[in-house]
Amino acid sequence: MINQVYRLVSPRQFEVTYRDQSIISDKVVIRPTHLSICAADQRYYTGSREKDVLRKKLPMALIHEGVGEVVFDPSRKLDVGTKVVMVPNDPTEKDDVIAENYLRSSKFRSSGYDGFMQDYVFLRHDRIVKLPSDINMDVAAITELVTIAVHCLDRFEKKAHSRRDTFGVWGDGNLGFIASLLLKKLYPESKVIIFGKTDYKLNHFSFVDEVVKIDDIPEGLTIDHAIECAGGKGSQYAVEQIIDVIQPEGTICLLGVSEYPIEVNTRMVLEKGLTLLGSSRSGAQDFRRTIQIYQEYPEIISYLSTIIGETIDVRKIGDITEAFEKDLSSSWGKTVMRWMI
Repeated sequence: MINQVYRLVSPRQFEVTYRDQSIISDKVVIRPTHLSICAADQRYYTGSREKDVLRKKLPMALIHEGVGEVVFDPSRKLDVGTKVVMVPNDPTEKDDVIAENYLRSSKFRSSGYDGFMQDYVFLRHDRIVKLPSDINMDVAAITELVTIAVHCLDRFEKKAHSRRDTFGVWGDGNLGFIASLLLKKLYPESKVIIFGKTDYKLNHFSFVDEVVKIDDIPEGLTIDHAIECAGGKGSQYAVEQIIDVIQPEGTICLLGVSEYPIEVNTRMVLEKGLTLLGSSRSGAQDFRRTIQIYQEYPEIISYLSTIIGETIDVRKIGDITEAFEKDLSSSWGKTVMRWMI
């Protein structure tokens, strides 16, 4: 069959390419239905990555956050029309120690490897996780972002000490919202404090125990563990504040991506015996755990719907550009493309 792939060929310019793909294989054919735009996609779209990176990776189909419906399963394990979330990480080997999302040999969609902006996506069974049939697909589209926080908390659970009376989350954006929400659901006896700077964003965090402005942290406030979701230049200031208020032997989970190195007060890291725990992306098991969390705590879907900022019906290439441009001007939430092209 001829599959149409919608690739970014240069900043702000998409083109259709055609690929001949056989359905006679062990891969499931998925029709994408809802795709969510990520900040990493925007860096390619706007050309804000380094020129040599753009030269190496473009042309490329963007988007690594998406859901769809089964069109054909050669094994007949999944019925036609089954709703699924697509796993963007594609490992080429298995390691008994290193998780699939940290293997240097793994491929990741929309990062040097075509993403989900295609008419059809061909995936192995282990790259698909079945969704509840009644799920809100606009919300389901951002599942990959939720799995990043789920993966982080899984690593935290294995490595942090057992005192978890108070958590602090730095960053009032989408990831900070998701991390705070998961903490309240998975650690209901713990106090969760969100540290941010923008009032209208912080107003969305109605479920946390306390809201603190980063320029007005109360004297004497302490936390047991922290999750840094600030990213960019804000990462340095967030880590600096966390080191000041965290209790000795606490764990600092680093999730915010910074394009440039940041300074860290290693003297106090050593003096307090702190653990800095980095997490990046996620694997198939994190997707399965996330869907399990959706089913255990169905109210999470309602909360997540508040961070869907824009929904754009995409029927032609011009609609893709419109969606990316609207996302750039959006001050809150995720932009979801309803993929009807």
